[in-house]
This record gives sequence, structure tokens and C-alpha cells, in this order.
Amino acid sequence: MLGTAWPSVGEVSELITNVGELVTSAPDGEPGPAGAGPFAVIGDAALVIEDGRVAWTGPASRAPAADTVTDCGGRAVLPGFVDSHAHLMFAGERCHEFAARMAGQPYQAGGIRATVAATRAATDAELLANASGLAQEMLRQGTTTLECKSGYGLTVTDERRAVALAATLTGEVTFLGAHVVPPEYAADPAGYVDLVTGPMLAACAPYARWVDVFCERGAFGEEESRAVITAGQAAGLAARVHANQLGHGPGVRLAVELGAASADHCTYLDDADVAALAGGRTVATLLPGVEFSTRHPYPDARRLLGAGVTVALATDCNPGSCFTTSMAWCVALAVREMGMTVAEAVWAATAGGARALLRTDVGHLGVGARADLVLLDAPSHTYLAYRPGVPLVAAVWRDGELAAGARP
Repeated sequence: MLGTAWPSVGEVSELITNVGELVTSAPDGEPGPAGAGPFAVIGDAALVIEDGRVAWTGPASRAPAADTVTDCGGRAVLPGFVDSHAHLMFAGERCHEFAARMAGQPYQAGGIRATVAATRAATDAELLANASGLAQEMLRQGTTTLECKSGYGLTVTDERRAVALAATLTGEVTFLGAHVVPPEYAADPAGYVDLVTGPMLAACAPYARWVDVFCERGAFGEEESRAVITAGQAAGLAARVHANQLGHGPGVRLAVELGAASADHCTYLDDADVAALAGGRTVATLLPGVEFSTRHPYPDARRLLGAGVTVALATDCNPGSCFTTSMAWCVALAVREMGMTVAEAVWAATAGGARALLRTDVGHLGVGARADLVLLDAPSHTYLAYRPGVPLVAAVWRDGELAAGARP
């Protein structure tokens, strides 16, 4: 096919042309490298944006006329990154904890409580300013869709304000009241689960799309996690689960059983966990920045991909276990440390993230997709791993509008 177009022509259009390499990963494309999904690349390419959507893709020599023209100078264009796991609604920082880990102290889930104290003490304006700054930092690095969790308030009032503030930044808001048991409920964890599944859920559900639980030793066990997820689902929220980060446990299989969109972390998996993911529709969201920051083993992406599991990559941006907003860096880590090909990693950071959020309008540049584009100051997507740590994002379009960087 020389080009793809949708049937109608809008009043305003922009031709993005002289694209050395256009990564489309269109859902109806041919399967790419094993496990990479329909990863698709067009060389010497162009695309047309109309009314915030992709209206045409194909060879530059066949591109239709448009109202405006942008010349990319032979550089690569790929879909905006989809970061499907981030904790941006917090106050304070934990650099001393990071330094202690690098000196040999093991990571434990209990460190979250330090951020809880700082978050409770912060004003709404302080929380929103911090989260907005991180969201802008993400955008400048090519992330055009992000998920944002609560989970650092752990009272009805603080969790409600977290999801309400997050909803001003993104439509992908996750209620994570079940992050850890707060100190005031240390002697009554069952009472805290009752709070999360009752008054806290009722206060937060109107602002959220998702419910999540940290199903892990030191946090919530299998039956507690089941209660949280099923209550959230009954309230109309879709599910995702923090699973198998710190050791083997029930989280992955519980996520699949309850139809969660994603099981996140998936660091410690046995054969039954992999088989469950392969037999279900739950995406395995891998967070390699966490393993970098905690010195835990990296997830075995090759094992998952070989079993036919859909894999996503995300940052897990948070002040404790992984304080990064760079999806490009996560792509490089996945290639170097988890055995993924560059194509697999880029697909996982775009289309894979979209699947983890049950989205079909983002993560690819097929016709009709939201026009979220990243222009690299490089000729190929491979440079994301080939030149790790280098700021390669030259420009970002979101909803068809230049959102960051300079127009070529």
C-alpha cells in the first residue's frame, strides 16, 4: 500500500514530510519482530495531520497537499510515549534513601511512609505544582499520555484531593489507597482495608478511571488485594495491580483472574505466572528504572515475549524507588538489561503502554489515531538505545499541536 488515508478531509491540515523513518506501529499492520506486535516503519515517509488526528501516512513522494508543511530533515518520527505507570502526586524527596540503597541497604516497601508524611503536610498548590512540573518534564521527553496514581495520602481527605488534582493533568487517574497500611492503622490492617473499600473509594471513584493495589509482602496480601480490586470494579473502576515486585507472590495471577488491564513490575515470576499472563489479556508492564534504582534483578522480558505475553514499559516515576520521567531511558534499559530488541522496547513504550491503559487512540500512528508525535534528532528509533542518556527529542506534537520543542 503506497499510503493510507481516512475518508474525509478537514479544513486544517499539516503535512509532516521528509521523515527519514516513520514508526507507525499501526494496529492493523503486519506483525513485526517476535513479540514486538505490529511494529511498522516507513522509510522516506510523510504523514498528514487533520483536526488533531493522523489523516494519512505513506511515502513522502506520494503525500497529498496540506495547508501547512513541516520538513523533518530526514529525522525519525515515532508515536508519543505512553507512560502507563507513574506516581506524580506527592511531596518531598528521598535522595538519602537512594544513597543508602546504593551503599547496600535493601529496598523495602515501608519507605513509602516517609512520602506519605510529606504529602499530607503539603498544600494543594504545592502538590499540583510538583506534579505539573513532572508532567511537563515528561512531555518535553516525548511522553504524550500518562497515568497518575494517588497513594501517598492514605486518608479519605488526602486520597480524594490527590485524585482530584491528578484529574486536572490526565484522564488516566488511578486510585491507589491500598499502597501501604498507614502508621495509624498498623495494629488494624483489616480496618484500613475496610476504609479503602468503603468511604475512601466512595470519595475517590468520581475522579478516577482505575483502581490499583500493592499486592506484596509488607503491603497487602492476596485476599486484601482481592477485596480492594473487586470493590473498585463494583464502583465502576477498571483494575491494575502492583504485582511480584519484591518477590514471588499471588499478584500476577490475581490480576489475570480479576481481568486487570495490567500487572505491573512482574520482576519475580514462576512458570504459573507466565502461563497465566499468556492465557489472559492482562499486559505485563515492566519498570526497568525500578530495578536500576533498587538493585533488584531485572524482569525477564525475553521469557514473557517468548510466551506471547503483551509487554509494556513505563517509568514508575516516584520519589522512592525510581525518580525518573524518561521513557527513552527506560527503552535503553530494557534493551541493555532485559534482552528486548529496540523494536520490541519502542513498541512496548508506545503501543504496549496504550494496551495497558485499554486505549486504541494513542501509542501508534495509524490513520485515525490521535496525532501524538515525537521527532528525534536522529535518523532512526534505534538511537534511543544507541545513544542512551542523550536528549534526542527535538519536538513533540500532542493532539496535532506542537507541544514541546521547536518546530523543524
